Amino acid sequence: MARNKDLNKQMRDERREQILSNALRLFAVNGLAATKISDIATISGFSQGLIYHYFRSKEDIFTELIREAFGKLNHAARELEKLPVPPREKIKIALEELLKSFEKSENFALSHLLIAQATVSDAIPKEAKKIIAAENMVPYEIITRIIIEGQKDGSIKQFDSNDLALVFWTSVKGLAMHRAAHGKKYKTPDKNILMSMFFT
Repeated sequence: MARNKDLNKQMRDERREQILSNALRLFAVNGLAATKISDIATISGFSQGLIYHYFRSKEDIFTELIREAFGKLNHAARELEKLPVPPREKIKIALEELLKSFEKSENFALSHLLIAQATVSDAIPKEAKKIIAAENMVPYEIITRIIIEGQKDGSIKQFDSNDLALVFWTSVKGLAMHRAAHGKKYKTPDKNILMSMFFT
C-alpha cells in the first residue's frame, strides 16, 4: 500500500512539474493575458480538467511560477553570501554558476525572463505582486553587500556599489532574454568579460 501511495505521489508531483514547466514557456514568451488554460493543457498533453485538478486558474499557475522562481533565486543568493570565501570569489562563483545554468537549462533562463516581465507589469495577479514586492530586491541587496566587502579589501572596483549590483543583475537578465530568444543556438559569452566589469 505504502509503495502505491509513494508512486501516486511521485506521479502527481511529476505532472505538476510538467504543467509548471510548460506554462513557464508560454507565460515567458506570450505573457499572462495571451496564455489560456487550453494552451497549457495542449502543450502538456493533458485535458483541461486535469490542469484544474492541480491549479484553480492560470493566475494560480503564474503566481506559483513567480513564487518558485524567487524562492530558488533568493535561496541561492543567501547561500552565496554565507560561503566562507572572499567577496571576489563569491562574485566569480555567482557568475560562473549563472552562466552554466543558462547554458544547461532553457527553463532557468525563462524563469529569469518571467521575473523581469512580471516585475514591470501591472496586469498580473495580486498575490504575484505581493511576492515581487517582498522578494525582488533581495538578490540586489545581497550582491551589493558582497560588492561593498570586496571594495573594502580592494578586489572589486570602486564604483557605486548599488550601480555595480544593478549592472550585475541587468547583465544576467539580458543573457536570460538572449538565451530564451536563441534557444539551442545560444552561446555563453566568455565569463572573463563579465568579471572584468567588477574586478580590479
